Amino acid sequence: MGANKDKPYLLYFNIFSCVLATNIIAVAEHGLQCPTPQVCVSSCPAALWVVSQGELSLTVGEVFYAANRTVCRPGVPWDMPVLQSLEQDLCPSFLLPSTPALGRCVPYPNSTQFEFPGIPGNTSINQGISGLLDSFSARDISVKIFEDLAQSWYLILVALGVALVLSLLFLLLLRLVAGPLVLVLILGVLGVLAYGIYHCWKEYQVLRDRGASITQLGFTTNLSAYRSVQETWLAALILLAVLEGLLLLMLIFLRQRIRIAIALLKEASKAVGQMMSTMFYPLVTFVLLLICIAYWAMTALYLATSGQPQYVFWAPNTSFPSCEAVPVNASCDPMAQPTNSSCPGLMCVFQGYLSTGLVQRSLFNLQIYGVLGLFWTLNWVLALGQCVLAGAFASFYWAFHKPRDIPTFPLGAAFLRTLRYHTGSLAFGALILMLVQIARVILEYIDHKLRVAQNPVARCIMCCFKCCLWCLEKFIKFLNRNAYIMIAIYGKNFCVSARDAFMLLMRNVVRVVVLDKVTDLLLLFGKLLVVGGVGVLSFFLFTGRLGLGQDLESRPLNYYWLPIMIAVLGAHVVASGFFSVFGMCVDTLFLCFLEDLERNDGSAARPYFMSKALLQILGKKNAAPPAGKGKKP
Repeated sequence: MGANKDKPYLLYFNIFSCVLATNIIAVAEHGLQCPTPQVCVSSCPAALWVVSQGELSLTVGEVFYAANRTVCRPGVPWDMPVLQSLEQDLCPSFLLPSTPALGRCVPYPNSTQFEFPGIPGNTSINQGISGLLDSFSARDISVKIFEDLAQSWYLILVALGVALVLSLLFLLLLRLVAGPLVLVLILGVLGVLAYGIYHCWKEYQVLRDRGASITQLGFTTNLSAYRSVQETWLAALILLAVLEGLLLLMLIFLRQRIRIAIALLKEASKAVGQMMSTMFYPLVTFVLLLICIAYWAMTALYLATSGQPQYVFWAPNTSFPSCEAVPVNASCDPMAQPTNSSCPGLMCVFQGYLSTGLVQRSLFNLQIYGVLGLFWTLNWVLALGQCVLAGAFASFYWAFHKPRDIPTFPLGAAFLRTLRYHTGSLAFGALILMLVQIARVILEYIDHKLRVAQNPVARCIMCCFKCCLWCLEKFIKFLNRNAYIMIAIYGKNFCVSARDAFMLLMRNVVRVVVLDKVTDLLLLFGKLLVVGGVGVLSFFLFTGRLGLGQDLESRPLNYYWLPIMIAVLGAHVVASGFFSVFGMCVDTLFLCFLEDLERNDGSAARPYFMSKALLQILGKKNAAPPAGKGKKP
């Protein structure tokens, strides 16, 4: 340790710098630490001491060394004037009574205001301590987090690999367990509702016997008080009983449609198994989205830095006597020397770019165009992914002899076909969605600006507008998704495809609702299964209980919850990507199934293309197999 072997504590010359210099310039120059000199000391100061005016003309040896104040930087000569040492930040101008904490000399909090050289009177010791703790806490925590990630990165990859395998297995095994799994989930929902009815009835009986009524309670803003009256539990019992009855009636009268939904889920699992490359297409979408965002960011940065740069004088502390004549915030030339170099830390720093003039207004307009282009391109990339996947899965459905009639490279063929023939249709659909999203952004901006001056009526109206635009965006996304499927099937333009898809779904609205809810329930269970399994596995991995990481057993992590959170979030992203592809497959096969029902009749000229399981459920059959390969109508 050398000269600092017997000096275990770190002393800050000016702890108030942690507060006075908290700006972007200081952070860029000094990082996550106080911009003040620091020296190692053998013990922290025990009493308050301030350099007096009479001591400024003395030497460092007379004021510091002779009084056993070894707090100056190493190498400061005995005969250096005190004033010169203070201006060059070689010695502190004051000492505060401090206590050792985490290897630093932390001053005692004190409400008394002292007059320190160069320190404004409204700055308290508590503020300086807070800034000091923030600085080295942020630095220490960031270092510990980096150490944890460097130590456990391979286990995080293992957890993400497990999430990938679990997602694939769940989707591929649906062809075998879709029916039993849907039945178990439905019975589980019925069981939960039945238990809720039982619990509400028992609570109602107890409160009824006690005579606890809402007439005794009256009106109150304490909502928890309503739990102690019988009418609350009676209302909950009635509501749950109605839901239970509706669900039972739906199971009785919609059992045929539920069987169709299960059969389509099994068919979608087979389609995914035949075209495994589709499961990894979200990576292509992710890369394209990154390219769009990176291009917009570079363009926006280039436009933001296209103005005339402005530089001003800046000093960390203008209260020093030598800094009183400094023209702070006055324009300066960064290539020239400061006019008053005796002020400690005087610099000519960058303030910003000129924001007035015709050119700057044009740059602002270009930034607006860039944001519009960003929304448009992002929506187009998402639309491209939906249309490509729809084309691949449609080629599976319209193959009469599966898998013989399925194209060799269905995903690549669908990608090239979409880029060649359907780019304009996708751009038009993305434009419509972009206009709605921009309207929502503008409304959110207006709401943020007027939030302080709004009255309850204005807030209610603004909330209604935001709700309407949110519903409109959801409807546009739903319509676009099905329009892209019809585009992939028939190759028609966006407007015709959107109309045909909407009318087809409206003619089969009950089937749409049943399939949508069954699919949502199944995928929600799958996502919970994947994320929950990875979360439990990550807990045992990162706490060293499985014995797979010898490093974690010998040196535990500082924050073991951080890699667990990263693994869980990564598992959610992986599962969402795989399940989004499966959801697109189900929607595509469903529209193809509806088109098959309406356009074909099972004759030799127009045979059904659906699977044998669906034909058996519907009680239909093909009169005779076609002479050649099947083709879509």
